[in-house]
Amino acid sequence: MTTTSGIVQHNIPDKATLYASYMPFLKNGGMFLPGQTRLRMGQEIFLVLSMMSNPEKARVAAKVVWMTPAGAQGGRPAGVGVQFLEADNGMTRSKIENYLAGSLHSEQRTYTI
Repeated sequence: MTTTSGIVQHNIPDKATLYASYMPFLKNGGMFLPGQTRLRMGQEIFLVLSMMSNPEKARVAAKVVWMTPAGAQGGRPAGVGVQFLEADNGMTRSKIENYLAGSLHSEQRTYTI
């Protein structure tokens, strides 16, 4: 993951990581960004998301709404959760849910809940 002045680039290498990172319980959807600790609660960012070697990147405005500190309970990784903003019109959420079709309601552990 790379951060440059409010632009965050993040790569999701596989479906398991996408499942663990996706936050469907947020309005408009969201993504957990492990290791990202320089962002602050409420900060708006522009997320450039690469998913599973797809050359097309998702670009979405997002806002930090979740923080997991280092040493969190349950061994969860430190990082932040971002909520996709209304301006995206659900496009990023739809892309992610298409990738996760059939596994969206799995009982597998995620980075957040």
